Amino acid sequence: MRFVNFRLGEEVRLGIKSERGIIDVKERAQVYGVQVPVTMEQVIAAGEAAWPQLAELVEKEGEALPAAGLHYAPCVINPEKIICVGLNYVSHRDECDIEVPAVPILFSKFNNALAAHNEVIALPPDAVQFDYEAELVIVIGREASRISPAEALAYVFGYTVGNDLSARDLQFRTGQWLLGKTCDQFAPIGPWLVTADEIDPHNLAISCSVNGVSRQSGNTRDMIFDCAAIVSYCSNYMTLKPGDIIFSGTPGGVILGCPPAQQQWLAAGDTVAVTIEKIGTLQNTLK
Repeated sequence: MRFVNFRLGEEVRLGIKSERGIIDVKERAQVYGVQVPVTMEQVIAAGEAAWPQLAELVEKEGEALPAAGLHYAPCVINPEKIICVGLNYVSHRDECDIEVPAVPILFSKFNNALAAHNEVIALPPDAVQFDYEAELVIVIGREASRISPAEALAYVFGYTVGNDLSARDLQFRTGQWLLGKTCDQFAPIGPWLVTADEIDPHNLAISCSVNGVSRQSGNTRDMIFDCAAIVSYCSNYMTLKPGDIIFSGTPGGVILGCPPAQQQWLAAGDTVAVTIEKIGTLQNTLK
């Protein structure tokens, strides 16, 4: 299934993408008097048990909303943890000229960094080296602690598209990356959260364009640590909770990896689009 969060007035509503458009789950459930999860958090908590009821609700008669007219919200609103993996594609490692990491390189973002599809992102005024990072984002579905790689993907609810926006001059101001990674709106995700049963995370084309010009083109099969390894590794040190999200790394082609004379950093007015096969496109304009 393909879920989405959208804003209706002051409320964030859960939607399901159908052939007819977007089904407003809360509105449709009220019309037919059925009890189903009506928020993304409830859907994730319920897991696969809720999917048959939701699929049946989608098939009932009623108005569908056009996707083009939605005011999108982040497809996960309030994760306990936003975990990110650095230098996790062979091509990105090569352009950064480093040794293959022995273990996943982890850092974090905070919830203030979340942003939605089509949201205009305000750049902080005291930085200039703004960069994109196209990433597959893992959304945890069940509490996971010290699980093996073999069982890890069973704990994943689904996948979405992410852009690990970075202010490189802030990122490398000290030895800690946090400042340059978790500026407001620097973790746009969405628009769709696609359930894990529809996605093979090990073989997905992933790309990024700026103002329509291709900048990144890769495939998740080139990850150094695949999604199962990442989820397992994280769970060995922190209990993963339903709704936690993990940015799984970016392929080569980031501005940081270009020779200094060729680095053209993102600027106000640029539009960045990240596309992942079978999931969709996340687009944001900077200001």
